[in-house]
Amino acid sequence: MTVATRPHAAESGLKLGITLYSFTTEFINRRYSFEELLARVAEQNMGPGVEIVGFQSIRGFPVITDAFAERFRELMQRHRLTPTCLSINSDMMLRRGQMLSIEEAVAYHEPQIRAAARLGFPVVRSQFAAPPEVLRRLVPLVEELQIRIGPEIHAPMSINSPPVMAYREMYAKVNSPCLGFIPDCGASARNIPPSYLAYLKSQGMPEEIMALAVNIWRQPKDAQQKREEFTALAQARHVDPTIISALAVMFSILSTQEPRAWLEIMPQIIHIHGKCYDFDERGIETAIPYEELIPVFAEGGFTGHMSTEWEGHLYSQASGFENVRKHQALCRRLLAQL
Repeated sequence: MTVATRPHAAESGLKLGITLYSFTTEFINRRYSFEELLARVAEQNMGPGVEIVGFQSIRGFPVITDAFAERFRELMQRHRLTPTCLSINSDMMLRRGQMLSIEEAVAYHEPQIRAAARLGFPVVRSQFAAPPEVLRRLVPLVEELQIRIGPEIHAPMSINSPPVMAYREMYAKVNSPCLGFIPDCGASARNIPPSYLAYLKSQGMPEEIMALAVNIWRQPKDAQQKREEFTALAQARHVDPTIISALAVMFSILSTQEPRAWLEIMPQIIHIHGKCYDFDERGIETAIPYEELIPVFAEGGFTGHMSTEWEGHLYSQASGFENVRKHQALCRRLLAQL
């Protein structure tokens, strides 16, 4: 399968940054405004790269007012930050019980992509909810705007999952340097985060059944097979269906693809999500093997940004800032060793 190579960049290598999604708890609890988050990111040297989720951070998105565009550029310049990726939505079920047509989906994506261009984002993260044909039809637009676009390969997907393969086949036919993928490092996890297991225990999950789920999660099978195996074994033990359902989520948030598997699609990687949860006393991420992943991206010649993405806010009120700091300190140490 032939692939298009990425355009040459002024700078090479992996650079660090942040997605404001890491601070969802702080944002929705109104501890910080959008502008205050950017200022805090700069103060704590968590950039220079900044990724945002359009519908989360921008009121009225995808409409970008002149005032917001001007203010955003001012903030980037003042804080010496760099827009790296705009995460957009690929919603296909905007009408109840009826999928959008391909034409409607293209029309839904277009203003979001134009918003990214107006704000200076070179990369757009789409979603696999959109069929490959949607992005194929958007190629003339992204090439005109000189923007790269692609879906996030997030657990439980791998580079060989059917939706990913469908995109890879389309990419090979179109051969545009503007099409790519965004790996989420949680797709190459080694453990379930201790904080997540502690949360489940606090919710009354039986430890024996939790251990069963974790042991199945570690097996080299796809997520659906793991989920089915766990469900069958738990049902045989007469476990409450609500507990089975709650624990089955484990097979979707993280998966166990080998880190070196990313090398197969490295020429098409346009951005990276540096997923993280917990860190031990040595500053090592306990669930995701960055000591393996960072060298793989370096070996593959990746050029671009990794956005630190702390996702513990899904089940915790812990500080996103503290965990982002730990993740970036770890990545800087690993990059320095290279």
